[in-house]
Amino acid sequence: MTFTMAVGVFFICSLVNVMLSTCKTVLTVKASKGVATLINACTYGFYAIVVKQLASFDLIYTVSITIITNIIGVYASLWILEKFSKDKLWKIELTLPTEMLEEVDKKLEHIPHSYIRLSDKHTVFNFYCATQKESAEVKEIVNHYNAKYFVAESKIL
Repeated sequence: MTFTMAVGVFFICSLVNVMLSTCKTVLTVKASKGVATLINACTYGFYAIVVKQLASFDLIYTVSITIITNIIGVYASLWILEKFSKDKLWKIELTLPTEMLEEVDKKLEHIPHSYIRLSDKHTVFNFYCATQKESAEVKEIVNHYNAKYFVAESKIL
């Protein structure tokens, strides 16, 4: 195998290793015990291949390839995991001046919500956002009015 081909193989193996490691980190926290166990086994098994190849390269090549593959691999893995993640139902509770009630109610009428007028000064809104787009729209209101807010993931049984 030529040196160029060996570097290419090491680059690809290192990239796959970084992507597996990133997925392992996320899935160990977010997934079931079975999925976490499987991804850990695959990651450490694949890591053995990378270590074996690592021994045959100069330090400058190893460090350079490791840095580049980490930059690409972590970003790509997180992007892929985000694309495959399901939208969740989020409850966003925010407190606004009561004078903003009609404006906010009208502006976000397409997002399921309720509100409670606490007084002539304050109204509490509860928005139920099923998509990231809806959450972003509510976040715009929060930022625009500098509102106090609370976010919680709603568990659907």
